[in-house]
Order: sequence, then C-alpha cells, then structure tokens
Amino acid sequence: MTPYARRGVHGQTVEALARRILGGRIPEGATLDLVALQSELDVSLTALRESLKVLAAKGMVDARQKRGTFVRSRTDWNLLDADVLRWRFEGGGTTTDADRALLGDLAEVRALVEPAAVRLAAARRTADDLAALDAALAAMGEPDPDPAHAVAADLAFHRALLAATHNELLARMELVIEPGLAHRDRIVHSSPRGGDPVPAHRAVLDAVRDGDPSAAETAMRALLDQAGRDQERAGRHDGGEAGTTPATPVEASPGTPAQAPRTAPTEATPTTPTQAPPSTTKGGPAQ
Repeated sequence: MTPYARRGVHGQTVEALARRILGGRIPEGATLDLVALQSELDVSLTALRESLKVLAAKGMVDARQKRGTFVRSRTDWNLLDADVLRWRFEGGGTTTDADRALLGDLAEVRALVEPAAVRLAAARRTADDLAALDAALAAMGEPDPDPAHAVAADLAFHRALLAATHNELLARMELVIEPGLAHRDRIVHSSPRGGDPVPAHRAVLDAVRDGDPSAAETAMRALLDQAGRDQERAGRHDGGEAGTTPATPVEASPGTPAQAPRTAPTEATPTTPTQAPPSTTKGGPAQ
C-alpha cells in the first residue's frame, strides 16, 4: 500500500479527496476535473496527481485514456484499509446512516474476532504479553481529565491482547478494529455517562493470566456487552446520535454480545466539481 505523509500539503490533499469520495460528495463513476480541483485545493498539479496515486492504491480511483481520472465503484475500495477506516471515523460533520452502519459492522467484527482471540491469548501469553496488558490496564485506571488518555490506554490493551495470540494475522486485525474502537472510546470517555472500563478489562486479564481460555472468552463477551451499553448511554447524553439504532445479536455465535450502536461522523466539505470533459484531464490522470 502506498504510504503517505499525513502532515503537509500532500497529506491534507489526500485526506480532503478521500473524505469527499467516502462521503459521496464525489460520487462513484464521477470523472475528476483536475484543473478545478487544483484551483480549489490550492495545490500544484504534481501534488494533486501524487495524492490521487495514494487513493488509487486503495482502490478508490483509477485513470483511463480518454476518460481521465475517475472514482471507482465502492465494491473496488479497500474498506479494510486502516486509512480508509480512519477517514470515515475522523471526518467530523453530520452523522449518516451509512456511518452508523460502519460502526455497527466493526462491532460485529469485534464480537466475532476478540472472544476467539482471547482464548488463544490465554493459552499462549508470555510474561512480556502480561506485562504489556498490566501496563495498559494500569494506564486505564489513572485519573486523567483528557479523554485521549483513556482512549490510548484502551487501544493499547486490546492491541496487546491480539499480540498475545502470537498469530500474525490476528495481530494485524488491530488495523481494522482500532479506528472504530478509538471512535467509540472518544464518544464514551467524553461523556459523564460512560462507565468504568477497568473492572471488565481486569476480568479479561485475570483469565488470560490464569491460562483459562473459557473464562477469558466469557469475560471478553461481557466486556463487549458493557461497551455497547456504555456507548448507547453516552450517545443519548450527547444528543442521541450514537446508540439510536436498536441492538441486534450476532446470531452466528451463541452468547455474542449485542451489536454496538451504529454511529460515526463524516466530514462536511464543499462539493468538488466533477464530470469534467475528457480534455481537462489529458496528460494528467493518476497512474
């Protein structure tokens, strides 16, 4: 996957274009007017083309002779890409049904992945794994008025759990889980209605430390169930955006916690000109 610097003109251009595409302001199939975009974003044509190459690597845009650079079908987008997920959750602006659905989808992924992963962690954890989990839990319990501290500690805990499976593919699931988890945590830890996360996480850690896979799975399911309730309460307190969708169970796995409420913000950005004549993109489509 083509890397990019999030800071600076290049990073800002990548993210501005990505959020417009993800939010539907540049629709699927639209041909980009590169001259108009260059003027609107106040960037060089070279910088614009380099930014489009990043999005092309993520399956979001492509270029063809005579047609120019265009937005690909959503079915071609790499929706599991960590940047794509982050753009969806950090966009800001109004919340759409599609965004709430994405957070719900991620909650279902967590309900399927983490209970099974924690069973492996209980069987395979090392002293280093336990030390990482202890440190994350200790940080979670530290009083700090900044919600970002609690968010970082929670992410570190779940990252350490996946690492403790000693399964490289499962460990990389953090790239899928973390953007949604971070957004959910920001909602909960910024609200006075958010519950205390430490006891539920300590129960998971105790079972992992004891090497008891069944107890670890049970504790994780309880943790995820509490996470859904906390988010629903926090969403009602913050105006009803989060947690307004009725929860449904993941039927494929008995005992799986209720699906988390569906919500996530999108960026409010001026509409980008599209459907320019082919002549506006000649010589300049992303490769």
